[in-house]
Amino acid sequence: MKKLLTPSLGFMLVLTVFSSRLAAVSPVVVPVAVRPAEPRPVSMDAYYKLGPDSQPMDGVPKGKISAAKIIPSTVFPGTQHTYYVYVPAQYDPAKPTPVMILNDGQAMMKAPGDVQAQNVFDNLIYRREIPVMIGVFINPGRRPDQPEPPEPDGGWGDRTTNRPDEYNTPNDRYARVVVEELMPALKKEYNISPDPELHGIMGASSGGCAAFAVAWFRPNDFRKVITIVGSFTDLRGEYIYPELVAASEKKPIRIFMQDGRNDNRGQRAGSYDPKRDWFYQNVRLMEALTKKGYEVNYTWGIGNHGQKQGGAVFPEMMRWLWRDQPVSTDVNDQVERAFRDPVVTEK
Repeated sequence: MKKLLTPSLGFMLVLTVFSSRLAAVSPVVVPVAVRPAEPRPVSMDAYYKLGPDSQPMDGVPKGKISAAKIIPSTVFPGTQHTYYVYVPAQYDPAKPTPVMILNDGQAMMKAPGDVQAQNVFDNLIYRREIPVMIGVFINPGRRPDQPEPPEPDGGWGDRTTNRPDEYNTPNDRYARVVVEELMPALKKEYNISPDPELHGIMGASSGGCAAFAVAWFRPNDFRKVITIVGSFTDLRGEYIYPELVAASEKKPIRIFMQDGRNDNRGQRAGSYDPKRDWFYQNVRLMEALTKKGYEVNYTWGIGNHGQKQGGAVFPEMMRWLWRDQPVSTDVNDQVERAFRDPVVTEK
C-alpha cells in the first residue's frame, strides 16, 4: 500500500503567505462582456424624418400656391411683407373658410424642406382630418431694398430683415400686422371665416414666439397656435410669458408646443443662464399654461434647435389643433364617409 505524500508544515506556511500576498497584489478579475458604445449621430435630429402625410401622394388633389403678394406696413413704417396663399382644391368661395398663418413662410413651404406644409394640407384635407382651410405663408417684414430670406448662409432673415423686431419682442405689434394688415388683404380675395376659433397661426423659433404673441394679444382674432422650438428666452425678454399667463385671466387659446432636449441650453464658457435655455423656458411656459387650465398639448424630443422634429410631427399637431371640426355621425351620410373631392366651379 502506497503512502500519501504530505507537505511539510513549513512548506504549507510559505505557500499560504505567498498566496495571500499574491491575492492582495493581483486580485482575480472575472472577464465581463462589455457592449461598445454606439456612436452618437452628428445631429440629434438624425432620426426625425418626414412621413407620408408630409409628402405628395398619388390621387390626392393638390392645392395651389399663389404668386408672391406684398402688403406695405404701417405698424413698422418703411417695411413690407411678402406672403403666399395656399388654396386647397376643395375651397368653395361661397363658404366661409378657416385660415392658418405660417410665419417664416419661405421655410414652411420649402420643398424639399423640413415641413412642406402644403403637402400636409393636401393630404389631411382630402381625408377629412382637418377642415378645408386657406394657408398663408408670410415672410418677415423687410425694407424694399432688403432681400427676402433666406440669407446666403441659410439664416431666416435675422441679419437682413425686420424679423428680430417683429418676432422677438413680446408686445402686440406683430399681432397688429397680422390682424390689421394681413387679414384685411386676405378677406378682399378669399371668403375667410370671421370666427376666431377658425383662425390659427404657427411658427418656429422666434416665429413661434410671434405666433403665440398674436393669439396672446389678440385672442378675439386668433385662438389656435403651434410653436416649434419657440424662442421663449432672453431675446428681448421673451421669457416673461409664464408670469403673464399666471397673472392674467385665462384666454381662449389652444396651443401645441414642441421642443428638443438638445435645443440651445444656455451653457457658455462654463456658466449657465436659465433665461437662455430654450428647452427649460418651453417647459416652463407649458407648465404655466397647463396650471392655468389652457388647452395644451406638447411633445419633447431629443432634437436640436430647428424644424426636424416639429416638421415630422406637424401632421399630428394639425389633427389635434383642428380636431373640433364639425362631423356627421349619420351612417347614411355617404358624403361624410367619402374623400373630399375638388370643388368644380362653373366657368
